[in-house]
Amino acid sequence: MAISHFFSKDRILAPPGFNRWRIPPASIAIHLCIGSAYAWSIFNPALVKVRGVVTSAADDWSLQQVVWVFTVAIVFLGLSAAIAGKWLERVGPRTVGIVAALCWSGGFALGSLAIWLRQLWLLYLGYGVIGGCGLGLGYVSPVSTLIRWFPDRRGMAAGLAIMGFGGGAVIAAPLQERLMQAFYRPPEYLGAVDEVQLVTIAGERFAQVAGQRHAVVIVGASEVSKMLVPGPQGVYVVGTGASGVAPAFLVLGAAYLVVMLTAAFAYRLPLPGWQPKNWKPPDEANRTRRMVTTRDVDPGMALRIPQFYLLWIILCFNVTAGICMLGVAKTMMTDIFGSSLPSIVGNSFAATYVLMISVFNMAGRLFWASASDYLGRQRTYAIFFGAGLGLYLSIPWIAYRVSESGAARYLVLFYAVTMLIFTMYGGGFASIPAYLADLFGARYVGAIHGRLLTAWSTAGVLGPWAITTLREHAEQQAVHRLAQSVSPSEFVARFGAPLDQLPLLVERKTVTIAKLLELAPSGTVDPTCTLYNTTMYLMAGLLAVGWLANSLVRPVADKYHLSES
Repeated sequence: MAISHFFSKDRILAPPGFNRWRIPPASIAIHLCIGSAYAWSIFNPALVKVRGVVTSAADDWSLQQVVWVFTVAIVFLGLSAAIAGKWLERVGPRTVGIVAALCWSGGFALGSLAIWLRQLWLLYLGYGVIGGCGLGLGYVSPVSTLIRWFPDRRGMAAGLAIMGFGGGAVIAAPLQERLMQAFYRPPEYLGAVDEVQLVTIAGERFAQVAGQRHAVVIVGASEVSKMLVPGPQGVYVVGTGASGVAPAFLVLGAAYLVVMLTAAFAYRLPLPGWQPKNWKPPDEANRTRRMVTTRDVDPGMALRIPQFYLLWIILCFNVTAGICMLGVAKTMMTDIFGSSLPSIVGNSFAATYVLMISVFNMAGRLFWASASDYLGRQRTYAIFFGAGLGLYLSIPWIAYRVSESGAARYLVLFYAVTMLIFTMYGGGFASIPAYLADLFGARYVGAIHGRLLTAWSTAGVLGPWAITTLREHAEQQAVHRLAQSVSPSEFVARFGAPLDQLPLLVERKTVTIAKLLELAPSGTVDPTCTLYNTTMYLMAGLLAVGWLANSLVRPVADKYHLSES
C-alpha cells in the first residue's frame, strides 16, 4: 500500500508557484532515450553480418528480417500507447514513465542475449515486443503532461515533448557506431581469392585450409567500403570475428535505464483548474476559425466521431511515408550513391546521414508544431502532404541522374530533399496531439492520443513491408538481368557453380549485385541505385490520400461534447 501511494498521481501534484519550465527537460530526456529507435538502421549492417562480420554469410539474417524487428517495435509502440493512454489518466505520468524505463532497457538486454545466441525470435521478443511496449509507454507520458502545463502553447508543448523522440538518434547514432567499433573483432583472414583453394557446396563457399574445410565469405573490391571496419579484400573465415552489436545493446540498455528513471521521478502535474498567469482561453471567433475548442470529448465518444478516423488516416499515411525510409536509411544511402560516389559515400558517411536525419526530424518537430499555433493544424498538414508528394516523386529522378552521371550535386540534392521530408515527418508527429486537443479538448488528450497511435503501429508495418518487399523484388530482377550479361564460363570460374544454380547462389548470399558487376561488361550501369523507385511512387500516392483526408476535417459538433456540469 505504501509503494502504490508513493507512485500515485496525487504524489506528483505541483505546489502553487511551481515553475512549469522544469517539466520539459524530463519529458525530453525520456524521449531522447526511446527516440534512439530512429537510429535502428545503424544496427542493420552489423545484424546482417553477425556470422560473416565483413559481409553476410550464408546463415546470416537478411535485411528484411532485421528491419522487421524495428517494425515489431513500432507495432507494439502503438498498441501499448492505446492501452496506456487510459491508464496514464488514472495513475499519472511517473508510474507510466518508470514502467517504460524497465521495458525499454529490458528490451535491449534481452536483444543482446538474442544476438549472442543468434536467435531471431528472441530479438523480436526483446527489442520488438518488450522494447516496443517501453516505446509506447514512454511516448505518451510526456505529451499529455506538457499540454496540461502549456494550454497557451499547445503546439509548442507537444513539439517540445516529441522533439526528443525525433532527436534521439542524434545521440544514439554516433554512440552506437562507437560502441560497435569498440567491441568489433575482425574474422580470420585467409588471403586473396587466388591464394585460397575454394569450393562451392549447395550454393555456399568453403575453403580448404590444412586439410580442413571452413565456411568462408569473400569481400570484393567494390564491397570494402561497406565493411563495418575497412580491411583487405579477400577470403575470411565465417564465425571467427565479432560485429560488436551484442555488447553494444547491453551498454545502451543500462544507460537508458538510468536516464529514464531519473526523468520519470522529476514529473509533476498542475493542480486542478490551474492556468498560466495572465492567460485567457481564446475567444469564440478565434476558436471557430482555427477549429479550437475549450470543451472536452470523452475518449469513448471520440471513437464514434469521423474526425478521429480522419486524423488516424492523416497520421498513418504521413508516418508510413517517412518510416519506410527510416528503417533502411543507412542502407539506402550506400545503395543509391555507394557505387557512383565510393570516395564520398562509405559506412561512416551513411552513419552521419542517419544522424542528420535525426537532427532535421527533431528540428521539424519543434518548428512545425510551433508554426501550427499560428498557421492552424489543418493548413500545416496540407503543407506536409502537398510538398511531401513532390519530394518523394523527385527521389527516383535523382537516383536515375546519379547512375547516369555520378555527379556529386545529386547527392547534395538527395540530402536536401530527404532532410525536408524528415522535418515534415517529425512535424506530423509533433502537431497531432495539438490537433487532437483542438478538436476534442485537452482533458482526455492523453487517452485519445494513445488510441490514435495505433495508426503508427499500422504505418510501422506498411512502411517497412513496402520498402523491403519492393526492394527485394527489384534486387532479384536486377541480379537476373546482370547474370544474363555475364559469360557462363566466367560465372563458373568466379562462383564455382553453373548459371542454372543462380537462385540457390543468391539465397546463400554467394552471388550479389556487387559481385556480378565485377564480371559484367564494361559500361554496365549499377542497378542498385534504382531499387527504391517503386516504393517512392507508392509513398507519393499515400500522401495524396492523406491530403484528401485532411481537407475533410471539420470542427466537432456540440452534441458530442461533455456537458458543462
